[in-house]
Amino acid sequence: MKRHFYISDNLDELEAVEHELESNGVATPQIHVLSTNDADVQHHHLHEVEAVLKKDVVHSMEMGAIFGVIAAALILAIAYVAGWTESAAGWIPFIFLSIVVLGFCTWEGGLFGIQEPHYQFKRFQGALKDGKHVFFVDVTEQQESILAKVVSAHPKLEDAGEGESTPEWVVEWQKNWNGFVKSMP
Repeated sequence: MKRHFYISDNLDELEAVEHELESNGVATPQIHVLSTNDADVQHHHLHEVEAVLKKDVVHSMEMGAIFGVIAAALILAIAYVAGWTESAAGWIPFIFLSIVVLGFCTWEGGLFGIQEPHYQFKRFQGALKDGKHVFFVDVTEQQESILAKVVSAHPKLEDAGEGESTPEWVVEWQKNWNGFVKSMP
């Protein structure tokens, strides 16, 4: 999948674009609007970005976890090379310390990330501060032509580039979950 970004200051137009995409087979979980004015986005029944995903929590936690794995491996290697594992306590304290360090690094990464905008959204901070909205769509290769056709009918949409998309299996899971929720009493 590929993510396409567009910038607009008109939520009515974005609502029309979303409806056109959905009527042509692009699922709602593939379409999002990033804005500083969430109330207006909800009023227009647009699919907004979840608050936690506006921040860089997930990405920063991943980076913290990578650093934590390296630190944990280093702790275990030092304990082995120094011969500390040959004592009566053995490996247990060093394995426990490694797990604690991994958890701490992951947690610390999340704390750092909650203070930062999502790494893909940093480039749009100026437009968001100016009251504009970022509309983005994750599409498969087969849906590229649908997106191009719909966007060409809306010349006020400003193309803002491409980016890393949500994995296709996550989008499929969201579609299935939404279908399940709608079918329940």
